[in-house]
Amino acid sequence: MTEPEIRDAPERRRYELSMLGDVAVVTYNLNPPNLMITETLVPERLEGQGLASRLARHVIADAKARGLLILPVCPYFSAYLQKHPEEAEVVHPTYRGILGV
Repeated sequence: MTEPEIRDAPERRRYELSMLGDVAVVTYNLNPPNLMITETLVPERLEGQGLASRLARHVIADAKARGLLILPVCPYFSAYLQKHPEEAEVVHPTYRGILGV
């Protein structure tokens, strides 16, 4: 079974992952070269399936590909980046210091 695709919905300022009639999202504000991640939301019935991590990996890869720097104000995203310091290059220098990465 293939995993549902994550798509960027710039008109709604969010990345979306639709699954089982619900949508998990990462919301953002884009002001190149900065991509401020404001919130990660996974519907309760989809929790525990690794969707937030999958979204985080996708957003990080997309930011790298577009030459953007992530400003992680979302608590989940901040924690994810602290657990994955190998992704520090995509984090804005100010937030690298704040997160200790």
